[in-house]
Amino acid sequence: MTQQVPLGDQARADPGAGPDGAHEIAPDLAYLRTLIANLVFVGRPGAGDRGWVLVDAGVFGTKTAIKAAAEARFGAGARPSDIVLTHGHFDHVGVLEDLAEEWDVPVWAHELERPYLDGSASYPPADPSVGGGLMATLSPLYPTRPVDVGTRLRTLPPGGSVPPMPGWRWVHTPGHCPGHVSFWRESDRALIVGDAFVTTAQESAYAAITQAPEMHGPPRYFTVDWDAARHSVETLARLRPDLVVTGHGRAMRGPEMTAALERLARDFDRVAVPERGRYVDQPATAQDGTAYRRP
Repeated sequence: MTQQVPLGDQARADPGAGPDGAHEIAPDLAYLRTLIANLVFVGRPGAGDRGWVLVDAGVFGTKTAIKAAAEARFGAGARPSDIVLTHGHFDHVGVLEDLAEEWDVPVWAHELERPYLDGSASYPPADPSVGGGLMATLSPLYPTRPVDVGTRLRTLPPGGSVPPMPGWRWVHTPGHCPGHVSFWRESDRALIVGDAFVTTAQESAYAAITQAPEMHGPPRYFTVDWDAARHSVETLARLRPDLVVTGHGRAMRGPEMTAALERLARDFDRVAVPERGRYVDQPATAQDGTAYRRP
């Protein structure tokens, strides 16, 4: 039976959202919740035009809120130098095409995510049979078709460097999707996780709204390779991060968070993998998705 790894409120990394709606968790790091998913601002307040980086691009309909929060943090008219993606699911690229065009910026992602970002392939179908609540039940309605930022798309280089984010390294963390990456900064042990693991029960609408602090595996309804997902959590746990900001849920920090992540890695099959599901026994393949071309 799947279950959460509980986290106390003392593990929360921030006291709450600021006037701009963003949660500052380090001098040059803040996250913004866009309905059901987080994105991250990397850069110091007042960094100005092209002085910061956006990680992920929110949910459909949130462009105005993202731009307002960015301008409040970095300055009027301040555009990022780049957009960097953990992966291409709909709740992380909802306004990517609009923002990339309006801001005239390159978009960076892992090479295995390219088909879902250049308009050529849809993701495999969601799996509502994993259970856990309304968000999972409704998952067949979530878009799986790709966005198309192909002319702006850049591949993260081998070796782990992140060209627009000095001091950070990308870590391949597949399982939730093939080209999922997380971002690690050793200097302060900060980790931008994406959906490799999350800090709320994303399958439950109630939990997604209230965001009670809990350590969970990746959102189950979109995870297509559970063995890979386990290895990814083990990889991240070995880093022993002090601060994590995930794609869903509150940012967390400190020894309690680190210990909870280690427990999640150790007990992953028991606490994260669903009892049943389309991809539990057989990971998805590229053929489970579909070729896609815009009309």
